[in-house]
Amino acid sequence: MIYRFRVVLDNDTEEDIFRDLEIRETDTLEDLHNIITQSFGFDGLEMASFYISNDTWEQGEEISMFDVSEGANAVRLMNETAINDVTHEMATKLIYVYDFLSMWTFYVELAEIVEEAEGQDYPNLMFVHGQIPDEAPIKNFESDDLDEFDEFDDGYDINDYDNLDFEENWN
Repeated sequence: MIYRFRVVLDNDTEEDIFRDLEIRETDTLEDLHNIITQSFGFDGLEMASFYISNDTWEQGEEISMFDVSEGANAVRLMNETAINDVTHEMATKLIYVYDFLSMWTFYVELAEIVEEAEGQDYPNLMFVHGQIPDEAPIKNFESDDLDEFDEFDDGYDINDYDNLDFEENWN
C-alpha cells in the first residue's frame, strides 16, 4: 500500500507551507526523512528525529537518525523503523524536527492509504505549496502557569523550632 502524507512547516505566517508526498508503507522513516528534506530543499546532512504524536500534536516517543542514547535507554532508529510500524489508520500523526540548532519543525499527517499505481516511482512528491523561508521560524517555548507552585512551601514554619519534631522524623 502507498501512504500519502501532508508535511506542513510549523510557522507563524499567513501562508501555509506544505508538501504532499507518497511513499510505500514498508519503507523506513529514513526514506521518509530523505523525501521530506529533498522536497523542502534541505541537504539532509543535519540531525533529525521523528516523534510519534497524538491527535493534539503532543510529542511522544522519539525515533532518531542515530543512536545517541546512553545505557539502557536506547531509542528507535529511523533506518530500522518501517513507516507502517508507527503510522496507520488509527495513529496518523508524527512530528518531524530537522536541524536541532535551527529547529525546523514539521507536522506530518497520514492523509490517505491507496493502492500502488503501476509504473509510478516511490517515494513521490505529489504537490508543493509555498516556499520555505531562509531561516527557521522562531519557536516560543512556553511552560504551564506555575505561579501557584512554591517548591519551598512544605507547610512548616521554620521559625517554630519546637514543633518541627526532629526526633520523631530523624533517620
